[in-house]
Amino acid sequence: MLKSVKIVLNFRASFSSAARLASTSADRRTPVITCKRTQYNQFVDQFPSSAEPTKFGSLELVSSGWRHRKATGDYFIIHPVRQPFEAHALSEVSFRDLGVREDLVENLKQRHALFPTAYQAEAMPAVLNGDHVLLAAETGCGKTYSYLVPIVEGILRRKLNGGEREFNSPLVLIMTPGRELAQQIGRVVEGLTRGLDITSRVLLGGRTRQQMLNPHFEEVDILVASFGAISKLITSGIYRTDAVRWVVLDEADTLLDDSFNAKLLHLMKRFPFHKNHLQDLGDNVRGTQLVLAAATMPTNMDELLGRLVNIETMEEVVSPNLHRLMTHVSQRFMRVTKQDRPQILLDLVRKDIKRQRPLIIFSNKTATCDFVSIQLNEAGIPCVNLNGDMLLKIRLGQFEKFQQAEVNVLSTTDVASRGLDTTRAAHVINFDFPLYAADYIHRIGRIGRVGSRGDCLVTNLVSSQAEIDAVQRVEHSARANDPLANVNANVKGIIRRKIEKSLKALDGTAGN
Repeated sequence: MLKSVKIVLNFRASFSSAARLASTSADRRTPVITCKRTQYNQFVDQFPSSAEPTKFGSLELVSSGWRHRKATGDYFIIHPVRQPFEAHALSEVSFRDLGVREDLVENLKQRHALFPTAYQAEAMPAVLNGDHVLLAAETGCGKTYSYLVPIVEGILRRKLNGGEREFNSPLVLIMTPGRELAQQIGRVVEGLTRGLDITSRVLLGGRTRQQMLNPHFEEVDILVASFGAISKLITSGIYRTDAVRWVVLDEADTLLDDSFNAKLLHLMKRFPFHKNHLQDLGDNVRGTQLVLAAATMPTNMDELLGRLVNIETMEEVVSPNLHRLMTHVSQRFMRVTKQDRPQILLDLVRKDIKRQRPLIIFSNKTATCDFVSIQLNEAGIPCVNLNGDMLLKIRLGQFEKFQQAEVNVLSTTDVASRGLDTTRAAHVINFDFPLYAADYIHRIGRIGRVGSRGDCLVTNLVSSQAEIDAVQRVEHSARANDPLANVNANVKGIIRRKIEKSLKALDGTAGN
């Protein structure tokens, strides 16, 4: 235990020294990375000059020496090189300039959205024009409004000339991979449509059988649902798809991965995406517009989209910051042993609680997530636990406890890393470092969002050899000023291909 405390104190002193270096260097040179071993420090004027991506392995990395046990206690910090307001710059055009009516603009004002972000100003017209659209941008830049605002505007225009529809026949279907995200989008829809005579409903998994046995029929314009729930309720005929004019896949990269792919493609066959361009020709033409939103894109995205729509008919609105590390949030990486992690975590959390800084702690496995929650609660630090293996009646409301400030600490797995608007959080701790670049992008995207406080921080505890491999990719990206390479959110697909490759290698060895 004494060893752990000593390590924590050494990290504190070292981080203070690094912070002093960053502040004293600000007038002369802007630091990109500062390290315990100062010979590895790098400044903005030392970025590679080539416009082409820098080949991995060509840059000297401090984490290259982390495989040795003597590296314990080493660290490096990726510093912000931009201010938060620069990362999510507002557009010079207004919502009215984008074709949004006054009533909807007023509702946006009530939600503190006075002007669109630069990305929203590009994305909203694309959705409003009626084309199939792929919205690909970094976390926290306002993708939900990018599709919701023009869709609500489109509903209002259609309702002026539209006739009556049958019960449970929505105009809009928004699908998410998880329940918490569906609930969050449902709340945004409710606030955005207040007073506009637009009805909405949220459907969650876990109660599907009960809803099938005792279905509820009503008028609904916007249906927000977790994929598992809506696929069963549509298949059983409780919800009709013939009136759907917009289908949105939020966190599309997750919905298109191997976890959902086959079932999703089967459901998508119900929608006439091929008739979308004919919508304006009259009520007898029933086409559907497809909108996909995601912060990471699978490497085979074109192949996946080709199974849904004609790629030539899809407009892409891609942010220049896609797959890049956040340049407005400090990210520190600490080489520690697995035995020391619990005590280091406890010290970090106590420091945040004293500062009243809400934080999210990510683990790679449910068992570790449970352990973190139990450890903190036993230490007198209130902490809620959220993971995909929890029973629905326990899981529902866990995230809200954190959002409503009932507790300041959330221990979770990657179930909370996708899409959730956690502007209240100011610190992300990766108790386990994620092994895939897409997971790192999503986790750190819980902070540094539009509306987040300015002192956000990411802390990464790095122990295993596999974690060190992943860290080296991140450090290389920061030093090269390049996007993270080979970002693929289809984790199950990656694992499957690795197993297939290993089996082929074994077969080849056996054949010899």
